[in-house]
Amino acid sequence: MNLSEILTHLGEDREQYFNAVAPPVIQSSNFVFPDLAAFREVFADELSNHVYTRGNNPTVEILRKKLAALEGTEDALVFSSGAGAIAAAVLGNVAAGDHVVCQKAPYSWTSALLRKFLSRFGVTHTFVDGTDFEAIRTAIQPNTKVLFLESPNTMTFECQDLAACAELARQHGLVTIIDNSYSSPVYQNPAAFGIDIVVHSGTKYLNGHSDVVVGVLCASREMVKKIFESELMTLGGILGPHDAALVIRGLRTLPLRIQRSDESARYLLQKLEHHPKVERIWYPFHASFPQLELAKRQMRGCGGLFSVQFKTDTPEKMEAFVHRLRRFLMAVSWGGHESLIMPSIGFYKISGRPDSAMPWSFCRFYIGLEDPDWLWEDLEQALEAL
Repeated sequence: MNLSEILTHLGEDREQYFNAVAPPVIQSSNFVFPDLAAFREVFADELSNHVYTRGNNPTVEILRKKLAALEGTEDALVFSSGAGAIAAAVLGNVAAGDHVVCQKAPYSWTSALLRKFLSRFGVTHTFVDGTDFEAIRTAIQPNTKVLFLESPNTMTFECQDLAACAELARQHGLVTIIDNSYSSPVYQNPAAFGIDIVVHSGTKYLNGHSDVVVGVLCASREMVKKIFESELMTLGGILGPHDAALVIRGLRTLPLRIQRSDESARYLLQKLEHHPKVERIWYPFHASFPQLELAKRQMRGCGGLFSVQFKTDTPEKMEAFVHRLRRFLMAVSWGGHESLIMPSIGFYKISGRPDSAMPWSFCRFYIGLEDPDWLWEDLEQALEAL
């Protein structure tokens, strides 16, 4: 289906709501039935019918249809956060005594789910170098049930070979899950490579306006139904209809926003790579990226997220650089209209051991929708502090 068709028309039966261009927010917790026959019928398939908004809501359903179409899957679910979607995807496919293989640098709350939460219930895990396919193969145990990927991850952007991982998982009867937040469905569609479940922090590009926290899970109808009836309905981490409407609004401009971020990021990287204070650049489509060929084979673009290690001799100078920036906001998320920095120095204690595995001269940038020349002026003057 054409991208424009998905974003502007799919799921929007306008004749049902007065031919309004924007879908209404159906802010109702409950839905009524004309007779007992209808009442009984909907309970046979609550995923497809409107009974109670914890399960299915008309506004949320429009969003689900669009997200599934964007990722090329049969269905989708939405949650109150990306962490919620990730947890539901994993919990829905493991039991006590099972084992999970996960690439070694996932989102911090994915790591916490495996290390702190699932370990309490007898689910073990192995973190592996996701760039080494043989390491993934070797990590599989007789009780392995899930292979969790994040390609690229969102700090140093290591990739996994999605087609190879999907085939390996099929051979061993594993469920593959990928966090596709970095690329968005515009630039990468893991289901096309055979991945079973695609999850997103929809807070990022999908919503794109820094005003909604949302998680997305896209998969087959069978998998979605299984997770809907267990993890979503039981744990109740749902997205409300008002937030769903805001995400639908955000999707209207998704291709334009991510393309703008991508182009501006590449423009700024061209400036940075020639600057004497830049030690190293992390960006999947940068010429120096070790997995450039794989990244280009799997992805159609990158978006606005990249990382830089700077040449400087003291943490104090790095702090001075960060504090001189005026047009970049310091924050942990990304994917909205605003440009951001997340400096490793923020997690570093000058008097002791670093709290982060990244060097203190490392900084992650997200490039938003502002004029890239305006952003470069700010970066250039701040670099003088190094």
